Amino acid sequence: MTNINTHSELTMARELPAGMSDGIVLPDEQDATWAHAPRSILQSALAALSDGRISEVLEQFDERFEFSDHALELEFRRKARLTAFIEKSRELFPDTVLKIVSLFQIGEYASAEWKLTATQTLSYSSIKYRIPIDIPGCTIVRVKNAKIVQWSDYYDQSSARWNGLAAFFREWVEY
Repeated sequence: MTNINTHSELTMARELPAGMSDGIVLPDEQDATWAHAPRSILQSALAALSDGRISEVLEQFDERFEFSDHALELEFRRKARLTAFIEKSRELFPDTVLKIVSLFQIGEYASAEWKLTATQTLSYSSIKYRIPIDIPGCTIVRVKNAKIVQWSDYYDQSSARWNGLAAFFREWVEY
C-alpha cells in the first residue's frame, strides 16, 4: 500500500515574493490544472511504481525523456530499456513498497522525498536468507506538456543492495 501525503500541515501565504514565478503550485492548492501539475504527475508515477503498475508509470513519460538512477549510474532514453529495468527490479524485489515522505513543486520541476522498503533473497546452498532493504531517497522530475521529460533518482547505493540489478543494464566494455 502506498502512503502518499497530499496535504502539507503548514499553511502558506498565498502571495509570492517579488520576482518569483506565478507558476508555483502551493501544497494545498488544487485547481483545474492540478492533474497536469508536475507534483501530481510525480505523485501518480510513484504510486504506480510502488504498486507495480509499470504501464501506468510509463504513460507519465514523454516520448523523448531522460531517466537517471545516479546511485546505480544508469541512464535510459528509450521506453523499452526503462520498461526492462522496472520489470527486472520488480522481479528481483517483488515486495517493494515506496512511501512518499514529502512532495514539492517549483515551476516545471517536482521533487519527492521517499522511503523504499523491500527484501532481498539470497540463496546459499539449500538455505535462503531474506535481507530487509530500507532506503531513503529522492526523485526529481521535470515536466513539460503534462509528461515527464527528465527523471533523476538519488539514494545511497551501498544500502540499496541493487548491484545485481545494475549489472543487467550496464554495457559491456571491452579493451
